[in-house]
This record gives sequence, structure tokens and C-alpha cells, in this order.
Amino acid sequence: MGVDACRTGWVAVTLDEEGRFAGADTAEALSELLGRVPDAAVVAVDMPLGLLAEGWREADALATAMVAPHRSRVFSVPPREVWEAADYDEANAVCRRVAKKGLSRQSWGLAAKLREANACRDGGDHRLYEVHPEVSFAALDEGRPVPWSKKSWNGQAVRRRLLEGQGIVLPDDLGPAGRVPPDDVLDAAAAAWSARRIALQAARSLPDPPQTAETGLPVAIWY
Repeated sequence: MGVDACRTGWVAVTLDEEGRFAGADTAEALSELLGRVPDAAVVAVDMPLGLLAEGWREADALATAMVAPHRSRVFSVPPREVWEAADYDEANAVCRRVAKKGLSRQSWGLAAKLREANACRDGGDHRLYEVHPEVSFAALDEGRPVPWSKKSWNGQAVRRRLLEGQGIVLPDDLGPAGRVPPDDVLDAAAAAWSARRIALQAARSLPDPPQTAETGLPVAIWY
């Protein structure tokens, strides 16, 4: 299963054992989605999993290089202490102190879902792996990042074609999940493609080998 955050919570795309589309779902809480798929071998989530005690994550720098020149599609994840702040102003101040660089408001906007996803994995659901859809789409196209924005007509058409080339054909009617913006659904589908590669032990990680969080769990972006 591949999962992406969206305005109303989370959206998921599931694949069958042959790698074909098997369904789409959405829920306000990630834990709710995970509870609906107890048999899923791997759940790939488009959200940073694994926070370091200090310094910046190697995964983000490597992912940025992989999607260049579209570097703004990846944001660098500062240390754990930053995400424990009560609000943006505190987080920004902590980031400047511990990482020598400020934190953007856009990055802080992910705080609630970042905490939620990490709580699920740190709480024992080790089916969760971190992915970045733009890295996955680049891998789908022999290392070439998609040149158009995921919100544009061209960008969505190219991403859908890349998925269909792997046998992931998204139907026109996704039920309740169809209310989610198209770019979030496409991101979840790309995450599902990476999830299957992880399950088949065919995936690669950035970095290789992964870094390790204080919890002992890996810190890496998989594709």
C-alpha cells in the first residue's frame, strides 16, 4: 500500500500481488488506514520517517540531487528537537540553534502528520517505509524527473502514463478517495509502486545503507 497526506487526512492506493491496482481509500487518521489493511506486507508513506538527534538527514540531500533541477520538491528534515516544538516560532528558533539554519513555514506545516506517521512506526508498525513520490516517478522514467508540476495537466498525464507502464491503471471512479486532489492520489500510487518493490526486495534506498534514528530504525527514502 502507498499512502500520501492530503488536506482531509491521508489517501492510500493498494496493489495486488501482481502489482495491479486493487483499491483506493482515504481516512482522517493514518492509524485508521493501517488498521483496514492488516495483511499489507509493506506500507510506503510519503512522509519523513526517522528523525536524527542532530544534523541533517543524508536521505534528503540525495533525493534532492535525484530530482534536480527541481530541488524545491524535496525539503530537508531537521533534527527531532525541532519537531517537538509547540509552534512555528519555537521550531524556527530551535532549528537555527541546533541546525544552523531556519525552518520554513511550509515545512512546519507537515509537523502534525510527520508526528503522526512517526508515532505509528515507532509504536511498532514496522511495515512503514518512507518514500518520496518524485523520487519514485524519476525511477519509473529511468532516472529522469518529471519536468512538469504534479498539479499541472501535463504533469498529471505523464505521471499517470508512467504508472500505467508498470501495470498500475487508476480507474476514473475511486469512490470516496476520488474526492482527494489528483496529485495526492498519483503520489499514493507511486508510493504503492515503491512499496511493492520493497516487498520484493528490489528497492533501493537513499542513502545505502540507511542512517539510523535514535529508535534504532532506519532513516532512508526508498524507491
